[in-house]
Amino acid sequence: METFDLMDLVAQGYENRQVNVFYQNDFFKARVIVLEAGGKIPECQMDTYVMFYVVKGEVLIRKNDETSVLKENQVLIAEPALVSMESKTGARLMGVQIKARKLP
Repeated sequence: METFDLMDLVAQGYENRQVNVFYQNDFFKARVIVLEAGGKIPECQMDTYVMFYVVKGEVLIRKNDETSVLKENQVLIAEPALVSMESKTGARLMGVQIKARKLP
C-alpha cells in the first residue's frame, strides 16, 4: 500500500508535467498539478477519462464548449474531451487519467 501527501509532492510546470506523475499502471496515471497565479494549461485532447480534484485554490476548467469553476475539495470527472484550465489565484490539484476499458 502506498500513500501520498498531495501537499508535499513537488511539481513542475506544464512543460515538465511528466515528472509530476506520482503513480502509474496500465489503467490509470495520477499526477500533481500546480498552477501559479495566472497559470494556464493549454487546450489538449484527452483520449482518456479524467478526474481533477482541487486540493488548494480554484481553477476554471474548460471541457469542449463547457466551462466550470472548481474550488477546494471539489472534483470534476469527464469523459474524453478537449480540456484546458487556468487559475487566477493559483491552485494545487490531483489529476488522474483513466483508460476506457471495453467490456467483454
